[in-house]
Amino acid sequence: MDELIFGIHAVKSALNYCSDADDASEQQLISALFVDRGRKDNRITAIVELAKKKSVKVTFVQRKKLDELSSANHQGVVAQSKTPKIKSESFLDELLQKLDVPPFLLILDGVQDPHNLGACLRTADAAGVHGIIVPKDRSVSLTPTVRKVACGADQSVPLIQVTNLARTLKLLKSYQIWIIGTAGETDDTIYSSDLTGPLALVMGTEGKGMRRLTRENCDALVKIPMLGSVESLNVSVATGISLFEAVRQRGGVETLPKDVA
Repeated sequence: MDELIFGIHAVKSALNYCSDADDASEQQLISALFVDRGRKDNRITAIVELAKKKSVKVTFVQRKKLDELSSANHQGVVAQSKTPKIKSESFLDELLQKLDVPPFLLILDGVQDPHNLGACLRTADAAGVHGIIVPKDRSVSLTPTVRKVACGADQSVPLIQVTNLARTLKLLKSYQIWIIGTAGETDDTIYSSDLTGPLALVMGTEGKGMRRLTRENCDALVKIPMLGSVESLNVSVATGISLFEAVRQRGGVETLPKDVA
């Protein structure tokens, strides 16, 4: 199924995942690019040149046409794209079997805001996370807004949807993965906890936090120290702080094996 990607950064990132012209095939991620004919700046020129290099058809149109394609801020470029495949539990099992480094996973328990999911994908990519696990119910999927905010990270970080998150947490434990949930009421902080081994970091929704069964399946609970008057952080901000504390402790970034991407 095709969908639309809009915005300079999101379209550029998606184009980077396309094959070069010499290697182009029918399976290209981007099938068409629509560009505002009234824009002549360097960023638009670079997008057009990249599209030609990737053998992607470019059509120059009036801005009104782009406005009709996307009600959001398209910045003069809209691409027609194949929807990235959301992974399943079977992919997760395959991933864990093939990793030759300690697994580093992010679990989002009920994130429904597309901007938050997009930001979490982008941060997870930067931190070298091997995959993001989300429940199928009460969670946002890979919408165009998610993909715009993710700026290409929806292509590099597998998004794995599971039907039963509690059961998936038990599967992770069978692989000796330590499950650490974030909760404001615990005494242990993210900075005093060991995040160096096989790890799945669980983030709940802002306000409600993790669901009961998710919390009960965590091996430990940690918090981000709050020194001011604000009681909680946006989930994408909290995710960034937590993931990069893990990166600091782990001494670098572990990458996803090419054969399970």
